[in-house]
Amino acid sequence: MAGVAGVWQGCNVPPTPAGQLAVPNLHRAARIEDAVHALVERRLRRTGWRINIIAYTGYGAPGWLRVMCRVLLGRPDTRQRGRLEKVRGWRSFATLPAKHVTVTIETGGVLHEARADRSGFIDTVVEADLPPGWGSVRLSMPDAEPVDAPVRILDPQVRFGVLSDIDDTVMVTALPRPLLAAWNTFVLDEHARAAVPGMAVLYERLVTAHPGAPVFYLSTGAWNVAPTLTRFLSRHLYPAGPLLLTDWGPTQDRWFRSGREHKRATLARLAKEFPDVRWLLVGDDGQHDPEIYREFAAAHPDNVAGVAIRRLSPTQAVLAGSLPLPHDRPTEGPVGQKWLSAPDGAGLWTLLRGADLV
Repeated sequence: MAGVAGVWQGCNVPPTPAGQLAVPNLHRAARIEDAVHALVERRLRRTGWRINIIAYTGYGAPGWLRVMCRVLLGRPDTRQRGRLEKVRGWRSFATLPAKHVTVTIETGGVLHEARADRSGFIDTVVEADLPPGWGSVRLSMPDAEPVDAPVRILDPQVRFGVLSDIDDTVMVTALPRPLLAAWNTFVLDEHARAAVPGMAVLYERLVTAHPGAPVFYLSTGAWNVAPTLTRFLSRHLYPAGPLLLTDWGPTQDRWFRSGREHKRATLARLAKEFPDVRWLLVGDDGQHDPEIYREFAAAHPDNVAGVAIRRLSPTQAVLAGSLPLPHDRPTEGPVGQKWLSAPDGAGLWTLLRGADLV
């Protein structure tokens, strides 16, 4: 396992946090956060709170597998944990990480061990020889109920994939507006969130036109909301696929993580992990998707099949915290990739068909 992880760490991708030791020179905010967590953890354990493993969808190829999960302390009665019930957003953030614990990963009868970081996250690459398609791995540790994590194994013959933003691309959020973002994230019932018209149909048509094509969902949202997002995508019939989120809060050297850098690093990592896959990059013009996608297309032209931007209306653009953009912008990327723009999934499908991308 260590050999595989070392290979990926040497490919200019974010190092896996599995097995990392606590770094003594933490940012002041991180030290404060750790001290508060330690105090709260002692009290919660005395009241009977137990460890729970929250599994996220992983991915890989024959020979290797990226496993992601989080280990949290939760109430003793977890019978409601897996139910598709109405969930207020703030409940997703009322959690406490189990720091530096070891989780056993079982795949194909082979056991691997990975150690959680200071936020309770495990993000590691292990050796695995699973067949292409959907599979699962078992995650377990003492005093916790074992869980199965779904994994998507890409066929080596796959040459096309969809990588999609979430906020205002598949789900209406107006995320950059601080007060509205807080309402959507911490207060709004998950069943009240609205899907962007036509996008689920668009993605289903794309995976039908390209058998075996994966769909990855990339967002600057926090891992805390991964279960909520998974239920939302399933309820609105989006194709299943790994969520590539980030962790809010202090890091080792700054107050908050950079959402833009998270997207840039994730795109670069996918280009190295799947060098033969050309991605259709889907986003919206309300945040920084066009800028990030242009940078990636210029740096990795062979990994970009095209760029599809969901165009916000003037009202939506203002709510999203940006100025309305003209509708007559170029339809080509910086190095010749097809650059398409429409207000919804139906419009993008028409343009994609005309561009021979389906």
